[in-house]
Amino acid sequence: MWSRALRRTGQCLIVLGLVLLYFVAYLLWGTGRYTHHAQSQLRRDIVREFSLPADDPFRRLPAESPSPTPTPRTSGKPIALLRIPKIGVEVVVAEGVSLEVLRGGPGHFPGTAMPGEIGNFVVSGHRTTYGAPFFNLNKLIAGDPVEVRSDTGYYEYRVTSLKVVRPDEIAVTYPVPYHRETKPTKALLTLTTCEPRYSAARRLVVFAELASGQTPTGKP
Repeated sequence: MWSRALRRTGQCLIVLGLVLLYFVAYLLWGTGRYTHHAQSQLRRDIVREFSLPADDPFRRLPAESPSPTPTPRTSGKPIALLRIPKIGVEVVVAEGVSLEVLRGGPGHFPGTAMPGEIGNFVVSGHRTTYGAPFFNLNKLIAGDPVEVRSDTGYYEYRVTSLKVVRPDEIAVTYPVPYHRETKPTKALLTLTTCEPRYSAARRLVVFAELASGQTPTGKP
C-alpha cells in the first residue's frame, strides 16, 4: 500500500514538474515570440508612417524638420524608436502602458512629454518576459547614451542616475521628477522596469537628460 502511494506521489510530482517546466518555457520563450512578432509589425509601421530609412531608422537626414502633423497618441500605436547601444536594445515604443501594449514592447506613459519636448518622456518595459527589452537596464551608468527617433527628429539623451523605488512611486513620472509643482525647463527621459529580475516587488528607474546641443529637429 505504501509503495503504491509513494509511486503515485512520485508520478504526480513528475507531472507537476513538467507543467511548471512548460509554464516557465512559455514565459521565457513563448511570450518572447509574441513580442518579436509585434515588434516586427510596429517597426514596419513606424518606418512607413515616419518615412524613415528602413536600413537605419536612426540615421539623421539632411535638412530634417519636424512633421507638420505629429503622431496621434492612440493607444498601441508606435510613437518612437528607442536604442540603448550599451545593452544592445533597439525597440519600438508604443503609446500606453496597458498590459496589452507592454506585451508588444515598451510603452509611453500617457500624459508625459513626447521625445525632445520640455518635460519628462517616460517609457516603461518588461524586464524578463515578453522579449525582456529592459533586462540589462541596471548596467547603465551616468553618461551612457540613449537614442530616440520620432516623427519630429533624432534625440540623444544621456543617463544621469539610477534609482530603485516602490511600485507605486508615481513621482518619477512628474515633468520634473519628485517636484510636482515645478515648471520643467529641460527635456528629460525616464525608463522604468521591474526590480529585481523575475519580481515586481520594486521598480528600477533610469533618469536621463537630453544631450547638450540637440534641438527639436535633431540638428546639433
